Amino acid sequence: MSTGKLRVLLGAAPGVGKTYAMLEEGKRLAEAGKDVVVAIVETHGRDATAAMLTGLEIVPRRSVVYRGVGLTEMDLGAVLARRPDIALVDELAHTNAPGGSHDKRWEDVQELLDAGITVISTVNIQHIESLNDVVEQITGISQQETIPDAVLRAADQVEVVDLAPQALRDRLAEGLVYPAARVDAALSNYFRLGNLTALRELALLWLADEVDSALQTYRREHGIEGKWEARERVVVALTGGPEGETLLRRGARIAARSSGGDLLAVHVVSDDGLRERHPGALAEQRALVEKLGGAYHEIVGSDIPGALVDFAKAVNATQLVIGVSRRSRLLAFLTGPGIGSTVIRASGDIDVHIVSHAAAGSRQLVLPRARGALSLRRRVYGFVLALIGGPLLSWLLWLFRSPDALASDVLAFQLLVVVVALVGGIWPALFAAVLSGLTLDYLFVAPIYTITIAQPVHLLALLLYVVGAALVSFVVDQAARRTRAAQRSAAESDVLATVAGGVIRGEDAVHALVQRAREAFGLSRVRLLADDGTVLSEETSPADEAVQEAQKAELRTVEPVGERGTLELYGAELTASDRRVLSVIVTQLDAALEHRELSETAIQLKPLAETDRVRSALLAAVGHDLRRPLAAATAAVTSLRSPQVELSTPDREALLETANDSLANLDALVTNLLDVTRVQAGVLGVSLRRVDIDDLLPAALEELSAPPGSVELDVPEGTPAVMADPVLLQRVLVNLLANALRYSPHGHPPRLGVSVFGDELQVRVADSGTGVPDERKDLIFQPFQREGDTDNTTGIGLGLALSKGFVEGMGGTLTPEDTPGGGLTMVIALPVFARTAPGPLGREPTKGNR
Repeated sequence: MSTGKLRVLLGAAPGVGKTYAMLEEGKRLAEAGKDVVVAIVETHGRDATAAMLTGLEIVPRRSVVYRGVGLTEMDLGAVLARRPDIALVDELAHTNAPGGSHDKRWEDVQELLDAGITVISTVNIQHIESLNDVVEQITGISQQETIPDAVLRAADQVEVVDLAPQALRDRLAEGLVYPAARVDAALSNYFRLGNLTALRELALLWLADEVDSALQTYRREHGIEGKWEARERVVVALTGGPEGETLLRRGARIAARSSGGDLLAVHVVSDDGLRERHPGALAEQRALVEKLGGAYHEIVGSDIPGALVDFAKAVNATQLVIGVSRRSRLLAFLTGPGIGSTVIRASGDIDVHIVSHAAAGSRQLVLPRARGALSLRRRVYGFVLALIGGPLLSWLLWLFRSPDALASDVLAFQLLVVVVALVGGIWPALFAAVLSGLTLDYLFVAPIYTITIAQPVHLLALLLYVVGAALVSFVVDQAARRTRAAQRSAAESDVLATVAGGVIRGEDAVHALVQRAREAFGLSRVRLLADDGTVLSEETSPADEAVQEAQKAELRTVEPVGERGTLELYGAELTASDRRVLSVIVTQLDAALEHRELSETAIQLKPLAETDRVRSALLAAVGHDLRRPLAAATAAVTSLRSPQVELSTPDREALLETANDSLANLDALVTNLLDVTRVQAGVLGVSLRRVDIDDLLPAALEELSAPPGSVELDVPEGTPAVMADPVLLQRVLVNLLANALRYSPHGHPPRLGVSVFGDELQVRVADSGTGVPDERKDLIFQPFQREGDTDNTTGIGLGLALSKGFVEGMGGTLTPEDTPGGGLTMVIALPVFARTAPGPLGREPTKGNR
């Protein structure tokens, strides 16, 4: 019996239309004569999705009771007994309730496939196992239900059901995805435009990668090694030289002409680690690659042309861009064909572009310096080996001499010369060559016991010894020089990376630089002094007191640090290469000192500027707003005390009420001013405890004195408690609701909704007013700011500043958002104290009006 086929509809997020598309395809297949059944479909209350079920056969679900809650699951046995041609199974990553045949729905689907039933299913990109952590970083939500990548990759067909992010948000705002009570929270959290764009890119990239993998598998199975120009793929070879930018821009133009071609840059690193590199230029070129929309790769290989061609073939490249050699004509003649010629011969059907550039032919033939790179100890060892090995070898050869052994004697002395060259370099090798030539002529070449060069061949032999020794010693010298250069470059890179890393990790920049300088150069002590002699930083090697006292007299180097100080280095003398690294550290020290000075100045000025701003605003507020209630109270009391005015009882009551209201307003304003002062000084008293929003709302609404029906409430049952200060939280709710009532138009009461997002409980107070422009959203939290600022009855603009300070003092956040359809929504996010047990599935949240 043949197995069924699996077709998966992949979506970037809920609501893109996967289930609708699956049902639409099921109807089309049923009309074409196929036996189609609906094994399970989740409509999530969407009317359009439910309407698509009309006309399709639905297999009844299996009822399950779990923890006292009634659930329904796909009845796998019933579907297998029905044996349709095609089964529609929604939500492939779903976790089944305990008691079924399998834990996961994709395992049920696998059993259907094994029974020969074709399955059409759906899944979202966030449920793919390998992308779970990426989705969590994007959305902040960890998905508990996942599906192994292997299951999805084994599907016979995967299609992306795509919808533009803004179109999905519009559908959400229209109530086509979630109930109205969940729309605001969804738009502000998971369904942010940036989140949806990133998820959409993930879905498309996953499918593109799957298509590319399928293409590579097909080529491998059918033995296809030639390029398939499904799209242009341009590879640019970078050496780290100055021509890299020219090559990259040329490669980008070639890729652009092919309408969406890929640009890949590759740099081959020699596997011996000795080839010269230009990390600074490579870093700049890598940044340019990213700006051009390409990808940068580094590969390791001893055969650079072969590595380039292998990489190009591995990525199915159609074009390979390389630069004209920087070698001069003389150097090219002496060293043979270059990389370009070799690449062209090995490229096969890949087009090779050799691009000219300004640096072409700039590399000249330079004779090596005579100064060796070997240490003095190795050169001494070479001379010692020549002095000891020469006589010892001569004695051994003399013991076993024969008239026919001259050739072997010559080879033996030549071997000695090579060994001396490997140990000590050129000068010991030349010494050994001359010494061995004289010994051969004196002991083994007739006439013996004389140093006579009677025949030209003897002179030629001596010259060959010298040339052989020089060549071998030159190779040894170059290898040692390259090794030291590579080790030095690696050490310098490590030092600079460590310095940068220490500063990035938050260490004190000045102290970190001083410490790394001592460690890098192996110094006993490093001090950074200010111009007045003050020690800004000091680092000493760990040693006993006697050693430290001796080190204090070892001042070897004094390096000025700009105009801000002096760096003193104690210990070994620094070489020229050491000073090159030291100059970088000194430059960084100068910048760090400047940054420290600016930071200290800014810290000193910030309180003054803030105090001045608050003082000015406070004086303006006192003159503008505090005068009004004070004047009203004063006028009322003066009228009551005046013997010249006869007041009736209603008049007296009105004046007393005016004085009472004015003094109450004055008390509230003074209280707010004192609270703002405490918030800004960081001395706000907060008493955190478990707080239930359900218990806090009635008191807040009563304090608000709002008439019935003036605030719409949306608080689900079982809402978890939060960690907060009940008094401060009540004041925040009152302030926000008062603002919402003030700016909501008549007939459109503000709404207070509660939802849980991750480990936070969010309280959203939304109005339907004119809203606040994005550029003013940060300003509304500053003290003495009031939107419009034309009404003298609305306070002095401290409500939102206090609310933000109170919420942040409780460990939460207060952020403004746009209300869908117009208006402003203030979102309070507080940490959940303890989650309550989940209620029955599918229960609607309670709603009410106050």
